[in-house]
Order: sequence, then C-alpha cells, then structure tokens
Amino acid sequence: MVKLKNFLLICAGFICIALGTIGIIMPLVPTTPFILLAALCFAKGSARFHKWLTGRPLYKKHLESFATTRSMTMRTKLTILLPVTVMLFVIGLLSGSLHMRIFIAVLLGIKYLYFIFAIKTAK
Repeated sequence: MVKLKNFLLICAGFICIALGTIGIIMPLVPTTPFILLAALCFAKGSARFHKWLTGRPLYKKHLESFATTRSMTMRTKLTILLPVTVMLFVIGLLSGSLHMRIFIAVLLGIKYLYFIFAIKTAK
C-alpha cells in the first residue's frame, strides 16, 4: 500500500512538473504553484526525486526562498509577473471578444493582488 502511494505521488509530481513547464510558455497556466506542488509530492513520495527537483536551477532561482521563508525578492516577483503580463496584454489586444478582455483583466488583477498581498517581499 505504501509503495502504491509513493508511486502515485511521484507520478503526480511529474505531472505537476509537466504542467509547470507548459506554464513557462503559456500565459494562462501558472508555473510556480505546479512546481511547488511537485516539490510537495516528491517530498512525501521520494527523497531521491525531491532532492533532484530542489537541485534544479529553476527551483533554486525562483522557488527556494519562497519554499523556506514564504517570501520572494522584488526581482523574483517581477521576473515572474512581467513576462506573463506582457503576454496576456498582447492576447487581450488581439482578442476581439470583450468577455476575453474582461477575463484577462480580472486574471491579471488577481495575480497582482496575490503577489502583492499574499507573498511577502524579501530583501
């Protein structure tokens, strides 16, 4: 039973990594939550895969401080927010649908509110 649980957690971790990687390219798919969820799955399912994930440059650069202190530097926040904002803004401009533009505006608003108020800014 334990082996099945660990196997499922490892599979879920790799699915989260795949979704997080897609999120690097596609603006509506978040990267950070999926990578954090993968780290959680690996921490509970396999010490080897957890060590592998936390040793990756993407994790170290953007998530290591968040995972340990629940905070990010302003530079990290901007590195995450600005490219997504530009991509969503372009999609909004190209979209002919008012509903899509409203959705994108609300999405950006929620994202910025979360990064400003829910994630502490480290020095």
